[in-house]
Amino acid sequence: MDWVELTIHTTTMGADIVSEALMNEGATGTMVEDRADIPDPDKPNGYWEIIDPNLINTLPEDVLVHAWFEPDEKFADRMGALKARMAELKAADLGIDMGSLEIGTLNVHDEDWSEVWKKFYKPFRAGKRLVVKPTWELYDAQENDLVMEIDPGMAFGSGTHETTGMCLELLEDVMLKQPVNTVIDVGTGSGILAIGAAMLGAKDVLAIDIDPTAVKVAKENVEHNNLQNVIRAVEGNLLESTDGVCEVCVANIIADVICMFAGPLIPHIVEGGLFICSGIIKEREQDVVNALTEANYTILEIRRKGEWVAMLSRRPD
Repeated sequence: MDWVELTIHTTTMGADIVSEALMNEGATGTMVEDRADIPDPDKPNGYWEIIDPNLINTLPEDVLVHAWFEPDEKFADRMGALKARMAELKAADLGIDMGSLEIGTLNVHDEDWSEVWKKFYKPFRAGKRLVVKPTWELYDAQENDLVMEIDPGMAFGSGTHETTGMCLELLEDVMLKQPVNTVIDVGTGSGILAIGAAMLGAKDVLAIDIDPTAVKVAKENVEHNNLQNVIRAVEGNLLESTDGVCEVCVANIIADVICMFAGPLIPHIVEGGLFICSGIIKEREQDVVNALTEANYTILEIRRKGEWVAMLSRRPD
């Protein structure tokens, strides 16, 4: 079967918005090519990756979002809608650079697109002990490594993004200092943060997402790591569909959602418990600080990498 591959030129900040637009128009999957997602092996306290050093030189200067569509009778309408949506985004005052939003097309065979995105995901280290390893890659584990087997699927991250990496690092910092038995991962996606928490010693982890596809992918990754007895991956809204309570809640989502549920989240964290959040662009850092402060959280640490911010805070008494 043949497919049509669309490629849209954008920026790091615009990639998620473009990906969402493509999925909304019926894309079978998306993949982002972004130099910023290649961890820097020269950073002693940052990500470390086993990767061909020449790979980054093959990546384009622009961020490219690829998507695949069936060339059916609806494709022309979808293209028209996407062009209109890109024009809207180009004209809108979003406060971020969306790039050129130029669209390219290419016809590809079935066996090509289903594997091409995998070449960009390699094993890498997040923090001192956690290692994220795509299921199809080999990795020679070192002593004390905690190796997570992750198959992100086409629509979810493998952990190389700064926000996921910072969340993993904060989780590790917290859990290596004190025992943590209960963790909730809000907006779990591929399940990577829930799996990291379980490998760091949590005994009861709730991974929750409103997207049924995310829950399916998370469950598969939980099975890859034999953590079915520790992690429950469920579909739903934490504030509506569960009475779960945890010692540490982690949410790698977006600033607007964090601001919205900072207050309602409090009953789901034990007294003295911790909240780790990211998915926050640097322009929204103060908004999230204000929301957490107004809800009486104590902000313990703020980390920044590239255009992104992560925060560790303590639940109000």
